[in-house]
Amino acid sequence: MDKLLNTAIWNGKTIGDLLTLEFLASIFGNVVAALLIIIAGFVIGGWLRKRLVHLGENNKHLDITLFNFLGNIARYIAIGFAFLFVLNTFGVETTSFVAVIGAAGLAIGLALQGTLSNVAAGVMIVFFRPVKIGDFVEVSGQMGTVKDITLNFIELASPGNLQIIIPNAQVWGNTIVNYSTYATRRAEWTFGVGYGANLKNAEQVIRDTILADPRAKTDPAPFIQVNNLGDSSVDFLVRVWCDSGDFFQFQADMKRQVKEALDQAGIDIPFPTRTLVQSQS
Repeated sequence: MDKLLNTAIWNGKTIGDLLTLEFLASIFGNVVAALLIIIAGFVIGGWLRKRLVHLGENNKHLDITLFNFLGNIARYIAIGFAFLFVLNTFGVETTSFVAVIGAAGLAIGLALQGTLSNVAAGVMIVFFRPVKIGDFVEVSGQMGTVKDITLNFIELASPGNLQIIIPNAQVWGNTIVNYSTYATRRAEWTFGVGYGANLKNAEQVIRDTILADPRAKTDPAPFIQVNNLGDSSVDFLVRVWCDSGDFFQFQADMKRQVKEALDQAGIDIPFPTRTLVQSQS
């Protein structure tokens, strides 16, 4: 009888108690291991993303947009593998689980066609690169500097520094105006002078004023010609090339400077007037 009790009881605990404690310890160990694996997955994923982005930033010949995109994919892959390891820790058969995910993925894909179209458009944007991080663009009626390109959307910063989020499908499926692709742009103005003005002198004043600015390029040659005979003015069409980064400020500055130069030269800049003739009966 004493031997039986010694067999059933050990340090005051029954065999059932010992089995329960062992089970709880096993569950606790699995949970801790799962948490460590998930944390490791996020850490490794973040490290891979930073390394890829850093690689793109340190090599001027490489496209930072592509490496930023690849970094995000590497991060998601690392996290996905971490969750598969967690399932293995709890004894889940991953092969059958992957098959279930595939079937569920098909159903989810049908339900999330819009989201998947954004992902597909994001891949096309990254590989064909109509826009890159840092470009100043106009797309879907919005204008701004590209700050980020993700799998689902493009982030722009407007000229007023407002955040603009545009789904990738709307970017890829619409006309894109990229102001940063080419190094130079052509600025264009229309300046009107009075019909009594000496057109040769007016043209010379406009030419000298604009070409005196270091931002104005002489190659290609500037275009300054009379373009229209308006109701109250003779209009000069002026086209001058400049660096893309100088375009907006250069165009604004020349409007004021040409106006002041014409005033100093005594050349009239007319404005519409109306004469009323009253008949007396």
